[in-house]
Amino acid sequence: MNKNTSASTLNNPRNVRAWYMYDWANSVYSLVISTAIFPIYFKSVTTVNGNDKVQFLGFTLVNSNLLSYALSFSFLIVAAMLPLLSGAADYSGNKKAFMKFFVVLGSLSCMGLFFFDDANGLGWGIACAILASIGYSGSLVFYDAFLPEIVTPDRYDTTSARGYSLGYYGSIILMVICLVMIMKYPVFGFTGEGQATRVSFLLVGIWWIGFSIIPFRILPENPYNRKPSGNIWTKGYEEIMKVWNSLKDQHDLKRYLVSFFFSNMGVQTVMYLAALFGTDVLHLESTSLILTILIIQVVGAIGAWLFARFSKVTGNRFSLATMIIIWIGVCVGAYFVMNETQFYGLAFVVGLVMGGIQALSRATYSKLIPADTIDHTSYFSFYDVTYNLSIVVGTFSYGFINQLTGSMRYSALALAVYFIIALLILVSVKAPQIQKQ
Repeated sequence: MNKNTSASTLNNPRNVRAWYMYDWANSVYSLVISTAIFPIYFKSVTTVNGNDKVQFLGFTLVNSNLLSYALSFSFLIVAAMLPLLSGAADYSGNKKAFMKFFVVLGSLSCMGLFFFDDANGLGWGIACAILASIGYSGSLVFYDAFLPEIVTPDRYDTTSARGYSLGYYGSIILMVICLVMIMKYPVFGFTGEGQATRVSFLLVGIWWIGFSIIPFRILPENPYNRKPSGNIWTKGYEEIMKVWNSLKDQHDLKRYLVSFFFSNMGVQTVMYLAALFGTDVLHLESTSLILTILIIQVVGAIGAWLFARFSKVTGNRFSLATMIIIWIGVCVGAYFVMNETQFYGLAFVVGLVMGGIQALSRATYSKLIPADTIDHTSYFSFYDVTYNLSIVVGTFSYGFINQLTGSMRYSALALAVYFIIALLILVSVKAPQIQKQ
């Protein structure tokens, strides 16, 4: 137990359930906007008479590559902002206020996508997509930082996994609602699938901000009773520098962050661009892509729970290494996949390790943070900066290799290389708290 955290705050079931609810709230963005409906809709409205090239800021780009670059740009912005914001949040003891800002930004931007209806509104659509991504990614550092403040280390793995599982379940529920609304649009009084699809973006924003009220009301305020004085930005900078300097002697934590950089590069790139792989490489219909993504979500919830249990027996490091090896196989398999059935099989395996590696990566990092620290947000800013920079490199390299070679299959092979590097670095992390006890 952190000596500065009260026993009533740690392992309080009410606080833990409230923390879960933010995974429930934000995961609809990750599924509907990032992965499933919006990428397909974006390609549809920006493809005119079979031409998938668009003009944007004086450049001619394939529409799928433009979306990939836009996401990369959003993650770069978040990576630049987070250290200072997290330092200010730690110093002021009010990380919920910062989290609220990003939630409002992200949810309103999702709602703004309702007004993106053709290629002429490309600038608006890209702007809303970027801001929604910033809102989602920016909120996570403050949310993740609550984990070591609400449960003891022995519960990090299961709590993180349950949060991800609940997020998968919630996103599936809204996804099914949106799909029924789109497929049966006349029943709901819509003029076409496009209008129904845009309304689904509204529902994502409402769901996100609506369920976020629960953690905002229940999660502890200023658990360390900090009383800031002076300029919070100056003090916040000092706070983040204090944590930065402390990293010099934390060799295992630094190595873990580098390993996480490469593994997350692969994981998030697959998550964000799986639908584009299906449309561009295998020419699958939208219904097939949606079914694939639903498979990933359902199996992902199971995988998060399964690998949390597995880590109890083998330790976090061995469990993560096992998943990374499976990911390498997934990337190589993507190069050879030729038909819809094989794509479904690959999706099943992706789902199994998608939830597991995300949940366990967060829990493992929590275990590596010094037990006596109260600067959890500042520590998690380095985790989330790594998270966002890895997506920048991953999505950009994926799009660049695709543009260079004309095939996403080679992009998939590049992701396999990233996972191999992650594995080699992970095995050098010797911290006893993430190994078999």
